[in-house]
Amino acid sequence: MIQGAASHRSLEPQGSRTYELDRALLFVGAVILFIACLVPPFSSYARRYEFVEALQFAILAVVVPVLVVSGSPWRLLRIAAHLPPEDRDNAGSGANSLRLVDELAAHRRRHPEALRSVLFASLFLAGVTLWRIPLTVDALVRHPWLVGVEAVTLLMVGVGLWLELIESPPLSPRLSRPNRVALAAVSMWTIWVLAYLVGLSHGAWYHAYSHHPGRGLSLSADQQLTTGMMWFVCGCAFIPVIFWNLIRWLQSEEDPDVELHRLVRQDRTRGRSLDSGQTSP
Repeated sequence: MIQGAASHRSLEPQGSRTYELDRALLFVGAVILFIACLVPPFSSYARRYEFVEALQFAILAVVVPVLVVSGSPWRLLRIAAHLPPEDRDNAGSGANSLRLVDELAAHRRRHPEALRSVLFASLFLAGVTLWRIPLTVDALVRHPWLVGVEAVTLLMVGVGLWLELIESPPLSPRLSRPNRVALAAVSMWTIWVLAYLVGLSHGAWYHAYSHHPGRGLSLSADQQLTTGMMWFVCGCAFIPVIFWNLIRWLQSEEDPDVELHRLVRQDRTRGRSLDSGQTSP
């Protein structure tokens, strides 16, 4: 039995290292994608074609943030301590004290109000809408330096949203699974609506792009590719989260009335056990 316990302890660090390596690879992928979006040839093509700019936007707003949150780089960046969950709330000062992300995780556990999640979602929706309206997209084409501002803004609001949707140890979502489904669906539909407006436009939606008949992509083809690109990327990111949370909720969540009756029965059974113990000689 002692040997079995020792064997279990020896295997646990190996599994933990594999888990951390997988998450580190996701974070590295996010960094590579982030840089690739900001340098040629990607950035050059984004100034010439609407659909490439839409792909750049979708990567910066959705793909990079979800990879950062999934990669959970907080310990790698030395802003989270290597503490088990049961020790985080009781850690004191010193070498093993809580760091920035650990304190944030504890704060989120103490304040699980849905209103805070709605605030982060609202910031995300405001950010993606701001960088998809014709005024700002035309400005991105004419002033390429604004892409850096766009990238930082979308990364911040995107990470804020995805922290409310998926696990990023030691951070956990504050919302219940049904609320996560609703939040992910609303975020996805908002981007889809913005893409839909471009695809249905009979004229040029973004005037900074020039389309000449017989040369390169036509206006209609470019705009429809723009719509398809945003729909595809956002669907690949949000739909798995929606279905995963929906399935887990249907499998594990109990009906509130059933749960309440179960707790009442447990209290009554415990009370009868205590009464019988007190009356026994």
